Amino acid sequence: MSPLPAPPTRTAPALPTGRVPHRIRGRLVTVDQPLRLGAGGRPAAEAVRFLRECQSHDLVVRWLPATDDPLFTGPAHEVSATAVLLRHLPAPGPLPGEPPEITTWRDRHAYGQLYHRRGPDFVTVMDRREPSAAARFTIDDPDLLATFRTVQDATAVTALSAIGREAVELLAAERLAWVTDGWAVALPPRIRRWPVPCTDI
Repeated sequence: MSPLPAPPTRTAPALPTGRVPHRIRGRLVTVDQPLRLGAGGRPAAEAVRFLRECQSHDLVVRWLPATDDPLFTGPAHEVSATAVLLRHLPAPGPLPGEPPEITTWRDRHAYGQLYHRRGPDFVTVMDRREPSAAARFTIDDPDLLATFRTVQDATAVTALSAIGREAVELLAAERLAWVTDGWAVALPPRIRRWPVPCTDI
């Protein structure tokens, strides 16, 4: 009787590097410094891109927010709106005295709350961040699709054409892109495994 073949090795995914110092071991990613998602601008957009890519690969992420991050210390309505917008991303570790919205983010986070799949000349997006208002989008307009692809990387809004800026506004209005202090980044991770139930794909 021949021995069973060894299980396939899972290689570490290629994550965006340079902007978010981190270590990866198996499926665990440890971010080496506090993130300031609420600070805005390029650092916040790069941090969201990093967390989005980790979510795309269904990795476990350990990260802490900076203690002076406006996301955690700002007005309650702003904290709540941002936490709901980003709740599909890996949640931060706990901080003493954190707003209840952040605890809810951690408790309700799950793979597959928001994701996109790519087809020829279109992208489909499933948004279940708010279970009572789940939505499915198809992005097939060439300008909108090109902009969605561009803002997979953190992108300065001023670097976009007039059509690109208008497209980013539309994506942000549908909560599919985040614009923070002149920088834009797409929010839906690319799906890389079937969520449960698979009929929701």
